[in-house]
Amino acid sequence: MSSTKKVKSAGRFGSRYGVGIRKRLLKVEQRQHEDSECPSCGYKKIRREAAGIFDCKKCGGRFTGGAYFPQTLTGRIVAKMVSQKSFLPNLGELLSTQVTETGENEESPSSESENKKK
Repeated sequence: MSSTKKVKSAGRFGSRYGVGIRKRLLKVEQRQHEDSECPSCGYKKIRREAAGIFDCKKCGGRFTGGAYFPQTLTGRIVAKMVSQKSFLPNLGELLSTQVTETGENEESPSSESENKKK
């Protein structure tokens, strides 16, 4: 086989599958093998056990993440929202009664069941 200086680990595929897919594979593999922090102890050595399951070498903690990465983009956004508690102002709107198009207030499902019991 020829040298793989340019194509790095994707050289194992030779000329198969196309250059775009092999470049995308390189990006995923490079990010996958970076050292990541354990969410419980902060140690920078975690290991991927299976798809989506990660294990900390120091504290032995197991946690879930993405298939290849310990934390996905969506998971990072949700964790940030929870830590900042930025969802609380919108929570009141979600729990309040909804206004119909006619302008009348709808009753919540719990109040309807209470009215049926009376």
